Amino acid sequence: MQLFDMIAEMMSFTFMVRAMVVGLLVSLCAALLGVNLVLKRYAMIGTGLSHVGFAVMAIAGVVEIAPLSVALPIVVGAAFLLLRLNENSKIKGDSAVALVSTSSLAIGVIVVSLTTGLTLHICNVMFGSIFAMTQADMYFSIALSVAVLGMFILFYKQLFAVTYDENFAKATGTNVELYKSMLAILTAVTVVVGMRMMGALLIASLTLFPAISAMRVCKRFLTVVITAAVVGVVCFFVGMVFSFWYDLPPGSSVVAVNLAAFLLFCGVSFIRRGGVSV
Repeated sequence: MQLFDMIAEMMSFTFMVRAMVVGLLVSLCAALLGVNLVLKRYAMIGTGLSHVGFAVMAIAGVVEIAPLSVALPIVVGAAFLLLRLNENSKIKGDSAVALVSTSSLAIGVIVVSLTTGLTLHICNVMFGSIFAMTQADMYFSIALSVAVLGMFILFYKQLFAVTYDENFAKATGTNVELYKSMLAILTAVTVVVGMRMMGALLIASLTLFPAISAMRVCKRFLTVVITAAVVGVVCFFVGMVFSFWYDLPPGSSVVAVNLAAFLLFCGVSFIRRGGVSV
């Protein structure tokens, strides 16, 4: 009963309810999109977009304007830029992500250093804070998360086709560029929504860990998606419980639980294969 009593106590705080509601939705969105991103080798795009988000939110904090409403269109624009760089430029893949992410991070740090310095606000942007989620942020985040889930479910078949075999999808008349752009937009929205709680340096883990964990034990795309969704939601919930119980940073706790889940799935894969899995 102690566990249930602790969860009841945790949910008695308004800020924890907000964090849980938004965090569970963001974790679900990130896990679902993460499968497509990993299979398309876009796994690091979340890191690049989160660093862009850091720069925007840091500047927004300095000039005292609403960070989410400003960050959303800029991060979406950055997602399109990364997509174009990855496909139509001589700078491809990880190089494009590194170029955008490090430049954005540097700009954000320079702006902060020249104005307010490394304040608590900037630390919250970098590492996340459950206290940063206001009621208005919660409603805005819920609306965006539900929109992302709805789009993913509605266009699941098209996103699967583009992820699994892009050339075959083109041959069947699927507008590949449209759905790749949609994937980039949905990822950007998820990153922006989750940054307030997970932080710019940790939000990308929500798209990466559940997907690669599920891929250790599942082979079919649908089972990978479902398993990743379950892993993402459960790991977030457990991470938040540990964070509250042991007074740990929430973002780091969630990532640590995701890492533990990944190692567990690796162990299951090792046992099933009867040897080292590469």
